[in-house]
Formats: sequence, C-alpha cells, structure tokens
Amino acid sequence: MQKTSMLIIGSGPAGYTAAVYGARAMLNPILAQGIQPGGQLTITTEVENWPGIQEIQGPDLMINLEDHAKKAGAKIVPDVINKLDLSKYPFVAHGDNDNKYEAESVVLATGAQANWLGLDSEQKYKGFGVSACATCDGFFFRGQVVTVIGGGNTAVEEALFLTNFATKVILIHRRESFRAEKILQERIFKNPKIEVKWNSIVKEIIGTDDPLGVEGIIIEDIKTKKVLSLPCKGVFVAIGHSPSNELVKDQLDTHQGGYILTQNNSTQTSIPGVFAAGDITDFKYRQAVTAAGMGCMAALEAERFISETKK
Repeated sequence: MQKTSMLIIGSGPAGYTAAVYGARAMLNPILAQGIQPGGQLTITTEVENWPGIQEIQGPDLMINLEDHAKKAGAKIVPDVINKLDLSKYPFVAHGDNDNKYEAESVVLATGAQANWLGLDSEQKYKGFGVSACATCDGFFFRGQVVTVIGGGNTAVEEALFLTNFATKVILIHRRESFRAEKILQERIFKNPKIEVKWNSIVKEIIGTDDPLGVEGIIIEDIKTKKVLSLPCKGVFVAIGHSPSNELVKDQLDTHQGGYILTQNNSTQTSIPGVFAAGDITDFKYRQAVTAAGMGCMAALEAERFISETKK
C-alpha cells in the first residue's frame, strides 16, 4: 500500500499540472498515468494555442509536462486505476498487479473518450478503415479519398491534417454551419482538397469482407432525404467525446451526460477531498489550457483541504 497526500488519476494537462502544484506544495503527489499516458494530446499534431509556444507537437507538449511534474517532485507511475473507493477516508485506489494507493485527497483527471456513430457497419470496419484518430491512422490512406464525420474543432483539424496524405477529404456535417473556431473554418474553405457535405448523416459504411476494408459510405441529406453513396477508403469519426467517469459515476454527482459535477468556481466534487479537473468535468471549453488551469485549482484546493482536515 502506497500512501500519499494527493493521488492524481490521469495524465493529461490537468493531471500533470496538478502534479506540479501538488509537488510544490510538498504533498508528495502520486500520478497514475492510465491506459493512455499523456491523454488526447498524444494523438494531436500541431498545438498552436498553448500560451508562450506558437507551435508544438501534441506528444512533445505532453513529454514536457511530464518532465516538469517529475522535476517538481511528483511520482509518476505507469499504472491503471481499476477501482476507487470513496466511501471511507482516507480514500483507497486499486491499480494493476494488486497495487493499492491510500490518499488523503484525490484529483480526477481521467479526461474523455471519443464518441462513435453507433452503426453496426462502423463496428465491423473499426480498425479496417474506420478510425477516431487521424494522426494515428492518416498515413495509411496516402493517395486515397477519405471522409471525416463531424463539425467541431476536432473534425476540422482532422480534415486539415488528412490533406497531407489523402487526395481528397470529404467532411460530413449534420448541420449547415461548423462549430469549429473561425480560423480553422477559414483554412477548410481555402483548401482545395476538402469538400463539405452539409446537413448530412452517415447511414452505413460499406466495404469488403475478405479482406475487411472500407469502400465507401452512404449518407442522407436530413432536409431533402436524398441518399448518396460516396466512394472512400477511410472514415474518420470526430463527433465529440464522453467523460471517462467509470471509476466514480456511481459515487459522485454528475450532470450534462456524465460529466462530474463540481461546486461553483471550484473543482470540489460532491465528496469532500475529491476534486475533478479537465475534460472529465469540463463540458464547455474542453481546451488543454483550461484543463491545465483546473489542474492547478484542484491541487491548491487539495492542499487547503488537507491542511484544514489536520487542524
């Protein structure tokens, strides 16, 4: 059993920032990285909105944050927390290989995971032409036609990235305008490789069985009900994320579809001593810099909670 004043679960910007501040507060924090060390930014290419750095690759930014946390004094462990007991104090977390952690405070920074369309054909071709990560799989579609589903920042960024490999990128959005940042929209409209299909939804993904592979998609215009078949070799789903709340969804108050509910202007959850930071609680902004800010808040609030508990 490892004991700590602050256990951080998750290793995105929120988690690593909490580790830096926790270490500086002499809380000897332990950070469990989870199944995807570095979080979503490890599957992102150019990051152009991190203050003070005009452009950096997502994986490089996360390496920098991890190094910073280590040098500040945080203990980083490559462990996956499978169970978190918040019913008694101190809290107890169970990791792989029978690892156990006893913590006076917990910072939840487990982030969010990609949403899928929910089609049987999507499941069938997942990994065989269907992906939720352009930076992971875009290279495999060099010289091919691909489609991207979605209309937010993620979809637009993935469409732009895929133009580095594909001959054509078809961006399919169920509305008649994007939700993405204006500067990203401008890049989309100026790129001759990108074609936009407005007011459209994917009805089915079609392909071969032996070997498994995508050959195209069938879309429907939600206004005219016209059905259209589009040949393509790759389908990239970018329709948002859901909070990774499996550890605590039955223990903490949630809202907005599963996001951890925190007090106003705070990262404090419904259980004293448990704090939430980043995409597991932020359904509005979902930015790396806001996640980092919340990680800072969580560490400062954890320090205050521990000092008051010991009085």
